[in-house]
Amino acid sequence: MPSTADAVQQRLKELESHLEQENPVLLSAVQSFRAIDEVAYATGILQANQTFSSQIPWWPLISVLGTFSAGKSTFINHYLGEKLQRTGNQAVDDRFTVVVYSADPISHSLPGVSLDSDPRFPFYQMSRDIAHVDDTQDDGDSSRIDTYLQLKTCHSDRLRGKILIDSPGFDADAQRTTILRLTDHMIDLSDLVLVMFDARHPEPGAMRDTLRHLVRDTINRPDSGKFLYILNQMDSAAGEDNPEDVVAAWLRALGEAGLTAGRFYTIYSPDAATSIPDEHRRARFEKKRDEDLAEIYLRMERVEIERAYRIVAALRKTATDFSEGSMALLQQAKRRWRRRTLITETILVVLLGSAFMAWSLQAGHWHGLVYDPQWLDLFTTVSWGLWGLEGVLAVLLIGGHFTIRRLAALSVMPWLRKQVDKHNPPGDVIGAFQRNTRFWRSVLSGTPSGWGRKSRNTLDEVLQNCENYIQTLNERFTNPRGLPDKPRRAQSATETDSASA
Repeated sequence: MPSTADAVQQRLKELESHLEQENPVLLSAVQSFRAIDEVAYATGILQANQTFSSQIPWWPLISVLGTFSAGKSTFINHYLGEKLQRTGNQAVDDRFTVVVYSADPISHSLPGVSLDSDPRFPFYQMSRDIAHVDDTQDDGDSSRIDTYLQLKTCHSDRLRGKILIDSPGFDADAQRTTILRLTDHMIDLSDLVLVMFDARHPEPGAMRDTLRHLVRDTINRPDSGKFLYILNQMDSAAGEDNPEDVVAAWLRALGEAGLTAGRFYTIYSPDAATSIPDEHRRARFEKKRDEDLAEIYLRMERVEIERAYRIVAALRKTATDFSEGSMALLQQAKRRWRRRTLITETILVVLLGSAFMAWSLQAGHWHGLVYDPQWLDLFTTVSWGLWGLEGVLAVLLIGGHFTIRRLAALSVMPWLRKQVDKHNPPGDVIGAFQRNTRFWRSVLSGTPSGWGRKSRNTLDEVLQNCENYIQTLNERFTNPRGLPDKPRRAQSATETDSASA
């Protein structure tokens, strides 16, 4: 039976085999992740059954956020052409629903543990974070993850090669803290984020807390361009004397939350639209809806482009965080350990030497600054006469040395745990520190095991490759010189199916 480490490597090989046909740039990115993994294995930051590449989804990921009754599920059903998600004016689903393609025309709902245990999906091992936030769940217990996550399959061609996530509403509830934690995680991993608001609520100012989390906390992100802000169910405003006032009120609310620029869409679902008696008003609403829906759908169809840039950005961040975060912190911790060990031993040697000198002076074996040679002869005779005295002293000294090393390492641990919690560096820095302070590791070296010029050169090469990957993607998706386009090979049906496997 293959080991866990072998299973991880096998999954990477399968991913490489798929990307070799779909996107050679991402194939190179997998190999760069492997290079970081090798350095992490050597330094103890990663175990043999782990890989940094499993911390990101390799399939394009679209997230749909919003408040309860904002029309998220209705929008998703219309996009997929299938009534997959329940809809209604009240909260109809309080879990994150990850929707993936399936060749089976019958949709299936699977429990959250299916996501927690599969590294291909964006919530891999999320039960650990849920346990950290949810006081009702014990660490290591993945049973309650079903409370927050579910997986659904759908036989829609629009899902081929991508993953769609429907989120629960942001309104206050008993699980709000965990929901927001999972939402932040989902946003970080997504290539495209649709943020929906309900046009039927004429007082958006009452939702300041929600707007603050959905808008203010996202507009300053370096990837803020992946957010689309959508005022949904706009057909409800068709009966207003001036429906533009509804849009203006929402624009003011979003502006107060910090959103002063960017695209703002107004849509409603054709499948659940309110009847608009006035023909001219209906035509105007439908025209605006169709234009905005077409633009949103186009962004959703082109999410693969964002996916490629997102993965390269994640690769660059992993290499940078590993070098400047994990290894810098590990090196700092080891130097603290070395300094505390040597200082403690120096103090003890000085104290013992001082005690011996004081005892000798009190016993009268020193005359001024000259030591009595008779005492030296007596000490030598007694030492040779006592069998094993030197061995006993050696054992005591060695034992004291390793005891001091151990106590010094324990004294560094509280500081190290605090730094890890604060900065959240990639990998297991605490485990690597424990490995670097074992009894066979030299206390004289401040450099962690497995970390040297070759390792640094490897990470520098990965960072340089990231720049090359971005340039290659730019050449693939842009043409600033205006040269004639080269014909691209069409993707076969087999490749398309494998992309959604």
